Amino acid sequence: MPCHRPIASHFSLRQLACALATAGLVVLLPPAWAADAHGDDAKPAAKKSGDAKPAAGPAKAESKGLDEAAAKGGKARKGPVPKPVDDDEEDEEPPPKASAKRGTKAARDGDDAVPRGSRVAKDGDSALAKGGRAAKDASDTPARKDAKEGREREDPIDRLRERLAERLGSAKAIDPHVMRVTAQAPAPSAAAKTAQAAAGRAAAKKPAAKPLAAESHAAHWSYEGEGGPKSWGGLKPEFTKCSTGLRQSPIDIRDGVKVQLDPVQIEYRPSAFRVVDNGHTIQVNMAGGNTIEVIGRRYELLQFHFHRPSEERINGRQFDMVAHLVHKDVEGRLAVIAVLLDRGSAHPLVQTIWNNLPLEKGDEVPAKALLDLNALLPAERSYFTYMGSLTTPPCSEGVLWMVMKDPVPVSTEQIGVFSRLYPMNARPIQAASGRLIKESN
Repeated sequence: MPCHRPIASHFSLRQLACALATAGLVVLLPPAWAADAHGDDAKPAAKKSGDAKPAAGPAKAESKGLDEAAAKGGKARKGPVPKPVDDDEEDEEPPPKASAKRGTKAARDGDDAVPRGSRVAKDGDSALAKGGRAAKDASDTPARKDAKEGREREDPIDRLRERLAERLGSAKAIDPHVMRVTAQAPAPSAAAKTAQAAAGRAAAKKPAAKPLAAESHAAHWSYEGEGGPKSWGGLKPEFTKCSTGLRQSPIDIRDGVKVQLDPVQIEYRPSAFRVVDNGHTIQVNMAGGNTIEVIGRRYELLQFHFHRPSEERINGRQFDMVAHLVHKDVEGRLAVIAVLLDRGSAHPLVQTIWNNLPLEKGDEVPAKALLDLNALLPAERSYFTYMGSLTTPPCSEGVLWMVMKDPVPVSTEQIGVFSRLYPMNARPIQAASGRLIKESN
């Protein structure tokens, strides 16, 4: 009788065995079916066992069963062989109840036949034992032990899948024709790959998130608190000179050497300007064309800004405010003219700047009027000069300083306007460190 796997969908293995026993047949069940017949815990015989041999085909099993039954004098009744189920009949309804009852009776008869000599299941096991005790020997072989160890090491999820496959009718692959149920994601299509690549490029082009305000504040310098002048040198590597430099500004100008200094050749003209509140002071950015010449070098005016109170001191005296006019030559060297501002009458040029103050920090407001910085300079242009640094980070040194000796008046109201924005934005006095200070006669 040809053996078709779909039989299992209509008869349990035990019912099939009993039905065959009723027919007087002894069947050697394949190891995987034997495991199902004995329960979930039964272990299939190892495929690679040297002594175990495949079970005989269904026809041979019938012949051998008949011979053994005749030899042993078994009294099992012979009957018709159950009709094999074709592959096309897999989805048909199970047999009617009458057949089920006859199967049940056959099962009882088969159970009664066991003590009378048939002993189908036991004889089948004996046949397996006579054929070399394949199941036991296979379980004792090193290959079987290795298989057991492999099952112990394998992933519990895989074992669960295999058990589920057995329940669904598929078992662990013990031969090339048995299907194994696995869960595997399908390979992405070409369109999906293209979409993923486009998403990756879009993410790469997306600008990085801005740093948190706390982090920005930690690296932001100021005139008081944690970001104050004493900590400037440690805020950023480029600010190191603020704490290690030996030619820092401002200084208290004392004991200047009086010499005949060449006057500073100042060539300022009415120019367009823009006013910006940069968060540290009010700064005025000037259009090009305003220059000075000193010690044989020509510098161009870039911008000027204010401090309150004055950063420079003369013989210990500090003034209400100071204006720093920053110039740069073609080689990048800096020269600063400091104009001291003292309380007095209102200054028209200062008022023009205040009239163009921006409403927001960082905004740069272009003015409609022109600005002539000659009006900001004192009538007497004698000065002190020394080599120093920028008074704000990065505190770069090598800056040529020229501090006008005579202050320029500004009104109390004009000082008050600046004080509302920046009550104090002056760096403390730095050590002179034996620097030479020259003074005009």
